Amino acid sequence: MQKIKKGDEVILTTGKDKGKRGKVLRVIIKQRAGQARKVIVEGANMVKKHVRPNPNRNVEGGIVLQEAALDVSNVAIWNPKKNGPDRVGFKVLEDGRKVRYFKSNNEVVDVI
Repeated sequence: MQKIKKGDEVILTTGKDKGKRGKVLRVIIKQRAGQARKVIVEGANMVKKHVRPNPNRNVEGGIVLQEAALDVSNVAIWNPKKNGPDRVGFKVLEDGRKVRYFKSNNEVVDVI
């Protein structure tokens, strides 16, 4: 199970963009472990990439700004009730559903 998923709103806890909030665009999972190792966050950790022109795909060459991957340990999920970062845990409800919940106020994030 992954504590951070695609579509979650997160805040960066370290690095040059510390304090920025954004939506998770992609989660990169390590091949063997099956756990999330990297995330790509919208508008964070922007890098310049030099792109070669490709006339077959109608791609112009030049320098493109794009998001680079961040380690999952450098982001925390955003809790709107607490108005700050929070930790996430897993629990099983009485009806048998497994859910992610915020550790600070035991509020359910989503059903798995």
